Amino acid sequence: MAAFGHTFPFYTGPKPTFPMDTTLAVILAVFLTALVTVVIILPGIRGKTRLFWLLRVVTSLFVGAVILAVNFSSEWSVGRVSANTTYKAFSPERIRADVGLQIGLGGVNITLTGTPVQQLNETIDYNEEFLWHLGKDYAEEYARALRRGLPDPVLYLAEKFGPSSPCGLHSQYRLAGHYASAVLWVAFLCWLLANVMLSMPVLLYGSHMLLATGIFQLLALFFFAATSLTPPCPLRLGAAELHTRHGPAFWVTLATGLLCVLLGLLMAVAHRRQPHRLKAFFSQSSEDPTLKWRAEEGELLTPRYRPMAESPEPQDIPLSRASSEACCREERPGEPKCAL
Repeated sequence: MAAFGHTFPFYTGPKPTFPMDTTLAVILAVFLTALVTVVIILPGIRGKTRLFWLLRVVTSLFVGAVILAVNFSSEWSVGRVSANTTYKAFSPERIRADVGLQIGLGGVNITLTGTPVQQLNETIDYNEEFLWHLGKDYAEEYARALRRGLPDPVLYLAEKFGPSSPCGLHSQYRLAGHYASAVLWVAFLCWLLANVMLSMPVLLYGSHMLLATGIFQLLALFFFAATSLTPPCPLRLGAAELHTRHGPAFWVTLATGLLCVLLGLLMAVAHRRQPHRLKAFFSQSSEDPTLKWRAEEGELLTPRYRPMAESPEPQDIPLSRASSEACCREERPGEPKCAL
């Protein structure tokens, strides 16, 4: 192949196109299916309950989808720069390209797109992922990229996040990603418990779990933001320098966490000040003609019966002569006749 003008090392085989993230696609499909189902059955609900029910379901689905999606997203920290840089090792030829970097909780994603795409008789359009989450060996993935002969900008950025790099980005982002991901899974569990409790007559505990959902999301942001406390490692591509900033996943998590905290606090305050309106919003009624339930949320499953003092006085209902004789025979069958 060198005889045909290719510079060693060359990228063997067809350039792979980075596949669509199937995990995010599945999450989106599941929650959209649930939303479509809600819209279909919505006409069967009457009155204001329809609007309340729609708001509850849409908000809950949004929070759950965000928690799962950002956990698998690669856009917690992003950066992009246009650079005039080398393309292949041992070659003086340079290309003009846009270099992108996306850092997630489980790895980094590096893109290289030529401007224009066709340069040096090749299509310059790369999208490569290097993972460090559990079950993945970052060093092995980087060695595999070297054997494949990826372009210089991709290998340069991947090397900066390697475990042997003096920048220390690997251990920094890897630990932050592990802790943030674990906390997000706890937030997702709290979201599930909040949905269960809000569908039962324990609204106060449901508000507490919703508040915990938001707190754990904000805690995940704290773990990931700790990576910005250390001095940044310079990422130079030719004369340009690549700078990173917080990406969409970070800001969406922040907004959703604050929303959960706000809703949890509002529900707790409404439960103390306006419990009847809160129960009406969740289509729950505390009125029962037989039992009187206690006002405390935690004692809703313990009925309080009406005391004897509040019970109506028994009424003496006069019986007919035939009914009285029949009653006496049942009580004293041995006597021939009852005294009336």
